[in-house]
Amino acid sequence: MYLLTKVVLAVMLGFISSAIVGLVMVPLLKRMKIGQRISSYMNFAHRGKEGTPTMGGLIFILSTVMIMAILLITKKISFNNDLKIVLFVFISYAIIGFLDDFLSIKRGKNEGLTVIQKFFLQLIVALVFFYLYMKNGGKTSLIVTTLGIHIEMKWLYGIFILFILIGSSNAVNLTDGLDGLAAGLSAIAFIAFSLISLMVGYTDMGIFTLVLTGSLVGFLIFNAYPAKVFMGDTGSLSLGAVMGTIAIITHREVTLFIVAFVFVVETLTVIIQVFWYKTFRKRLFLMTPIHHHFQKLGWEEVEIVRTFWVFGFILAMAGIVFGVWI
Repeated sequence: MYLLTKVVLAVMLGFISSAIVGLVMVPLLKRMKIGQRISSYMNFAHRGKEGTPTMGGLIFILSTVMIMAILLITKKISFNNDLKIVLFVFISYAIIGFLDDFLSIKRGKNEGLTVIQKFFLQLIVALVFFYLYMKNGGKTSLIVTTLGIHIEMKWLYGIFILFILIGSSNAVNLTDGLDGLAAGLSAIAFIAFSLISLMVGYTDMGIFTLVLTGSLVGFLIFNAYPAKVFMGDTGSLSLGAVMGTIAIITHREVTLFIVAFVFVVETLTVIIQVFWYKTFRKRLFLMTPIHHHFQKLGWEEVEIVRTFWVFGFILAMAGIVFGVWI
């Protein structure tokens, strides 16, 4: 009963704080003219979103960090090493995304950090992650009992961490192209990981994930169609990176692939499109990531988002079953 109370409280606090921060942040971003630049390749309806405030990820980032600080100060949860790593990655990737958004806005076009600059910053985060992880006695094996997988990676696990952080952060970033799409899918994925964390003994991790889930639902008040604010790279990079971090710390890396499979498909369509065009000089999809392909086919934005959320929910349920019983 006590754990259930903590679970409900974590979600409620995340939601309420995010809603309050959003009420302050959205008008502030408008006054500061921090608007999103829309690609000229997008259809007319999408280009109509030009100027919508971005950097909205600050809403759920600030609210999550604020509530976690309160819970830690009041000793409702313990500031263990796993939680330190999660918060470090969450905040670090938020800073990387903020720098990217800031430079894009300053230059007046979608050109923020260069690929090399982003990789360098992500490499630093991964190295600190690996150091803290090993200092805490973390396992360097990829283990999936049900599939008979047990691979000892040793120092290569550090490269594995970098790969997951870059892959997951960019996957969420690519998916953030329709109102509420990335935020809703992330909330669904974090619900899955919160339940997995709680059921396999990572209670404090589960509480953090629930606070973040509540904050994302609060953010959807402003980000669902028609969006009053976009999360920007500030939000999408931090969400993807922390999702990968939780999967690593709870040793549910394969589960991440299941829970986040919609994000994976979005990323794969971009890679396939590039390969197909370079090989055959024509496009396989009308436009990528694939949510834009459906837009080109005439689907309504809300219809696409709703359909992707349903698939995300089904995959999250499958991921919970797999994640608990591996």
